[in-house]
Amino acid sequence: MAFHEILFPTNIAYGSAGGPTRKTEVITLDSGYEQRNSSWATSRHMYNISYGVKTYDDIHTLKKFWEARTGALNGFRFRDFADFTSLGPSDTPTKSDQTISTTACPANGSNTIFQLLKVYADSQGSYSRTINKPVSGSVLIADNGSLKTETTDYTIDYTTGLVTFGTAPTNGHTITAGFKFDVPVRFQDDVININLADFLVGNFDPILLIEIRV
Repeated sequence: MAFHEILFPTNIAYGSAGGPTRKTEVITLDSGYEQRNSSWATSRHMYNISYGVKTYDDIHTLKKFWEARTGALNGFRFRDFADFTSLGPSDTPTKSDQTISTTACPANGSNTIFQLLKVYADSQGSYSRTINKPVSGSVLIADNGSLKTETTDYTIDYTTGLVTFGTAPTNGHTITAGFKFDVPVRFQDDVININLADFLVGNFDPILLIEIRV
């Protein structure tokens, strides 16, 4: 298996349905109280792209893309239009959207590599999402508020989301980032079943994509 650095057709993706999933084990005690345990440290996104297929040309485009990926074998990029920037979907990324110098990887005068992250937080909880597939040309990086220049001050691996500085940022500095990103996915199944009679009335089997760990 491999990962193909190619984007799923955005006109079909735009009409899809889906979002994050979790795996929580729930045990109900005799008292009626519950014990809950999360089996996954991170969420996993799933999408039904059948809703985005509107025309016969869309069917052909989907089939061609599926065949080129060898069904469920190879991964690819998917644009989740409900969540594809470092802030909200209507926001233009800025250099200060997300802090990527963390407790685990601080700016300490020696660290040169930082992972792109997006944090989802409110007053009661927080979740840090690793961004592995940033969109080329969309990333902004700042060191203590000072915008840096790609290739001059740092490089980005657009296949992993790793930012590498040529010179380690000063101890105590805050490294921030803004970006657009894609979700690494694969087709869930090795079959696409579209009944053209059902298609004419807007009803056919779900075609699912599932996020993969990369």
